Amino acid sequence: MTQHDRLLIIDFGSQVTQLIARRLRELNVYCEIHPYNRVTDSFLSGFAPKAVILSGGPDSVTREGSPRAPEALWSLGVPVLGICYGQQTMMQQLGGLVEHGHGTAEFGRAFVTPTSDSLPILDGWFDEGREQVWMSHGDHVSRIAPGFTVYGTSPNAPFAITADVSRNFYAVQFHPEVHHTPKGAKLYENFVKLAGFKGDWTMGAYRAEAIAKIRAQVGDAKVICGLSGGVDSSVAAVLIHEAIGDQLTCVFVDHGLLRLGEAEQVVAMFRDHYNMPLIHADESELFLGALEGVSDPEVKRKTIGRLFIDVFQKHATAVGGATFLAQGTLYPDVIESVSFSGGPSVTIKSHHNVGGLPEKMGLKLVEPLRELFKDEVRALGRELGLPASFIGRHPFPGPGLAIRCPGEITAEKLDLLRRADAVYIDQIRKHGLYDEIWQAFAAILPMKTVGVMGDGRTYDYALALRAVTSVDGMTADYYPFSHDFLGETMTRIINEVKGINRVFYDVTSKPPGTIELE
Repeated sequence: MTQHDRLLIIDFGSQVTQLIARRLRELNVYCEIHPYNRVTDSFLSGFAPKAVILSGGPDSVTREGSPRAPEALWSLGVPVLGICYGQQTMMQQLGGLVEHGHGTAEFGRAFVTPTSDSLPILDGWFDEGREQVWMSHGDHVSRIAPGFTVYGTSPNAPFAITADVSRNFYAVQFHPEVHHTPKGAKLYENFVKLAGFKGDWTMGAYRAEAIAKIRAQVGDAKVICGLSGGVDSSVAAVLIHEAIGDQLTCVFVDHGLLRLGEAEQVVAMFRDHYNMPLIHADESELFLGALEGVSDPEVKRKTIGRLFIDVFQKHATAVGGATFLAQGTLYPDVIESVSFSGGPSVTIKSHHNVGGLPEKMGLKLVEPLRELFKDEVRALGRELGLPASFIGRHPFPGPGLAIRCPGEITAEKLDLLRRADAVYIDQIRKHGLYDEIWQAFAAILPMKTVGVMGDGRTYDYALALRAVTSVDGMTADYYPFSHDFLGETMTRIINEVKGINRVFYDVTSKPPGTIELE
């Protein structure tokens, strides 16, 4: 927000640019990511950053027309840190030279050795004589720009760390934002310290500022909030309710694809604990009827998205003329909606949201979480007093169990899935593993298998169990359950859920898979 010191991250298309922002937010520094082709000289002047970071990127500065930082940056008078491609464009633009190939590419782990000179942003580095870093570059700096000094080298990057201290320009060839650079966080801490950031980006401050912003935006108008029961929309609803009280009405749509007892839990929490106006729209017949016979995952998602719009249109009139729609949009959603190159991106899967709803209904958007990452939303939820058990819930997709039921959706399969998933989550909680896992769920597979139970033959459904660790869901690793845990869980599911006779555990990471099955 404008009253905080702001750091600008100029994005050149790196796959890990978001991690830079996360490292800075962890230091209580407010930052924003903007694609290079939108950071004009006038934008730079208006944004008024206290410091700037240039991200990595896939292009080559040796290519004619490749991305560049705005020329006004070099005379802005604020500290600048260039990372990988950011280092290379800094060198090229300030009079150095970058060359392509010639056997100096580095991908993966490398070690940087210090020169005899010291540098403030390297405080705490090189205690053991060298530091592990993560490299990912094909081009290399072959001549540093005038005024720069070398402070660190690696076997294939003789200018791995360079700086012009007099102008507060710093540049590294490696990626300090990834966990493969163990002391990367310390480098960022040193950089923001020398830039003079106060570290005042806290959830307490954000809460007060967001409430004032909501009141100024909404005035005395009415707002409806699409409440899914997930953490994001719930935190948004409580924050907005604190700002405008009964001007807010939440609409909780039960599409018949929720987990066991979920609708009752969500409704009870918001009606009993927060006493906010809530419409519980039981539209399960509508959704399940439209999904009957549908097996294609994209058709499922788009059908559910379309029906959500229909349901909101149906219930919006009940609040007496709402002019705003509240959504739990997060900062990663905002970043990913803008391609750094302006070009098309591949659709892995359609995302369920109500993105087309405001235009169709003539509503304006209220998105109080659009500056926050997921972990910051959880911190804001704690600040607002939401129950810890609710804030810590695993993410649940908008399409619900529809995408955990590959193939055709039937009432029988949904019933089996709900009960099996409840057993699985109970097992995870019983073993004290819930908070170690980002997301865990069961999925019923579109197949039946032969089994033997007692003296009889069975021909029942197979179930897949999934559990992953992650920071923000963009990448994920499967959770390494013990074989004892998996065996015990399988036994409980088959004994307690008649209709399932085989259980698999999914060990696919993301990438190459996605977290959900569809």
